[in-house]
Amino acid sequence: MTTTAPLIRPFAALRPRSEHAAAVAAPPYDVLSSEEAVVRAQGKPHSFLHISKAEIDLPPEVDHYAPEVYAKSAANLQKLIDDGILIREEKPCYYAYRLVMGEHTQTGLIASASVAAYESERIRKHEFTRPDKEDDRVRQIEALNAQTGPVLLAHPDSDEAERLIADATSTAPIADLKADDGIAHTVWRIDDAATIERISAVFGDMKNLYIADGHHRSAAASRVAAARRGQGQPDSAEYFLAVIFPARQMRIFDYNRVVRDLNGQSCAAFLQAVAGYCMVTPVEGRATPQRGGEFGMYLDGHWYRLAIRPELVPTGDPVRRLDVSVLSEQILGP
Repeated sequence: MTTTAPLIRPFAALRPRSEHAAAVAAPPYDVLSSEEAVVRAQGKPHSFLHISKAEIDLPPEVDHYAPEVYAKSAANLQKLIDDGILIREEKPCYYAYRLVMGEHTQTGLIASASVAAYESERIRKHEFTRPDKEDDRVRQIEALNAQTGPVLLAHPDSDEAERLIADATSTAPIADLKADDGIAHTVWRIDDAATIERISAVFGDMKNLYIADGHHRSAAASRVAAARRGQGQPDSAEYFLAVIFPARQMRIFDYNRVVRDLNGQSCAAFLQAVAGYCMVTPVEGRATPQRGGEFGMYLDGHWYRLAIRPELVPTGDPVRRLDVSVLSEQILGP
């Protein structure tokens, strides 16, 4: 394996038939507890939760990371294939994928992304991973011989990439549904050879892609690929499932922390201490950050906007200057 492998490539997907897409669609495995998944899958035998959280189909005393859970996941996947709910594409394709949540819309590309590019940090990560969560994803991939959850990637500004994907949405979709959380999902197949070649070239010219979510999934894919190389199967797992959105279309939600006490300080004393690090401004209604270095704070029934004093931001350190780091080091820690 070398890092000259294409950054992305099309793949022959295993996907729901169009008429079954809504019945199969389910939230990601890591946003629901097992108890919540039981409720969400009630009366939905085709829900992908039976694959991504197969413990819901086993006795409650079974450990969620026991071998029988992964075996059940594989059996449930095979049943959907045997019953014709899931079908395999006849040839490698790309897919355009649109998400609509309220007034927000973003449209991206479903593709397979290079493990080599991940390992060389061309596909860049920004989080540490936990070994136990990596182990879980490795076992899932190995048991199913499939990657059941995409890694969410962001790509730099590219008018041509966005145009190519937008053009693909002029055809009839292969999946079009609104999930039970109100988010609309639409998928279009891209099977034209010339378009596939151009998409591969345009994305291939990008210097980097960036992981927005899915650090454990991508780390697990890398581990599986390394293991299979060692077993003399170098081509069987060198790409992982990815959804790639334009960074400028993506929406970043609030990242909130709940602090349950003030460590013995009064509210007034706490505000005075915070004022040593931030400019504190009382506001009417919810205080939503408008730019980097700003935080909203709700304390004792009142909202405040906090703006970190610029001289306290370690601009030379790309990690410590992140808002989440500044908040931890300058306010929560002290």
